[in-house]
Amino acid sequence: MKRRNLIVLMVIMTVLLVQPLSSSAASLDSINKQLSDAKKAIDKAQKEADATEQQKTEVSTLKSDVQASIKAVLAQLDAVVINMNNTQAKVDQTESELQQAGAELVEAEGRVKTRDILIQQRLRLMYENGSVSYLDVLLNASSFSDFIDRFDSLQLILSQDRSILEQNKVDQALVEEKKAEVEQKLEEVKTMYTKLQNYQSDLAKKEAQKNKLVAEYDHQLEDLEDISAEQEALMIEFAQKVSELEAEKVAKLEAERIAREKAAAAAAAQAGTGNGSSGGGSGGAVYTGGKLGMPIFDSYRVSSGYGYRIHPITGAKKLHTGIDFAAPQGTAIHAAESGVVILAQRWSGYGNAVIIDHGGGMWTLYGHIREGGIKVSKGDSVTKGQKIAEVGSTGNSTGPHLHFEVRINGTTTDPSSYLK
Repeated sequence: MKRRNLIVLMVIMTVLLVQPLSSSAASLDSINKQLSDAKKAIDKAQKEADATEQQKTEVSTLKSDVQASIKAVLAQLDAVVINMNNTQAKVDQTESELQQAGAELVEAEGRVKTRDILIQQRLRLMYENGSVSYLDVLLNASSFSDFIDRFDSLQLILSQDRSILEQNKVDQALVEEKKAEVEQKLEEVKTMYTKLQNYQSDLAKKEAQKNKLVAEYDHQLEDLEDISAEQEALMIEFAQKVSELEAEKVAKLEAERIAREKAAAAAAAQAGTGNGSSGGGSGGAVYTGGKLGMPIFDSYRVSSGYGYRIHPITGAKKLHTGIDFAAPQGTAIHAAESGVVILAQRWSGYGNAVIIDHGGGMWTLYGHIREGGIKVSKGDSVTKGQKIAEVGSTGNSTGPHLHFEVRINGTTTDPSSYLK
């Protein structure tokens, strides 16, 4: 949509450029019509530029929001990694406990096996000596005292057998219970670790998606920057056209005035009424070369020079078309040379701006002027060193400063070679 509107404006510009400007070919009505058309085109271009700046702001905000979200995801990832490390430590510890339980089970099984061998030996001994019941042993006692001894011995044997069996049961149950408990704990920890791995994977996917979104926003901002640069260039061309038309209008009016005076003088001479006189006017300031004055006299520092740099807002490498003078808000801005103000208004990414036509194809531009800080109006004649504005931070700006440009025939050039 913006590209299409830009093409329409370029067509309008082309039509304006091909229309003749010479006094012999263009009447005042024609010049006035071209001026009207050019000014309407400037207004339209300014609205388009404002819309582009608004879209850039919105995309930058979305990008900032996503970047903040990425930071949150990265923080979550860091926490997950820490949790995974702690969980892995628990896994290692639980596996160690499981190995210990396994060793204890082996020991218990060894004790059970030893006891089983003892019981089997007793059973084998009983079998080899014949099937003798405990009652037979008691009844074969030779005396009461022998009966008591045999009864005590049988009681001891039975008690030992029961103890062996009970110990076997306890050992097996205890070890198996501990083993089952450790296995369950290990399963729980491993499940937790798996969940953390899945969560980590989900977070990594989110990070990738958000980084992709940031890349898309960067691409959009680059496109918008290109459109903005084209719009600014087009608006400069429109402003230049208006300046030429207004100069042509002044010249036309002056030529008509001189013609009227000459006609009046000729008529007076023929009537014998005496000699007439005529005077000439100038078509505006004409830059004849030399150094420009500093736009800021004091309390400043050069924060960015002319040339390619990383844009402080978009992060893209882009030509910086002027010099930035960082200065306190409200610092006076002065005309670098005498001339005529051809623009004094909000101007796309420059924010509030002033453009002065010094003649000879030279302009100077003063951008990011504070709200209410423009002290001249379009059409004003200004002198070198005159206060024209005050430092601000409107438009695409990260802090109070003056963006100063020198343009020759509409093309930017390094201002440092012109400044004193």
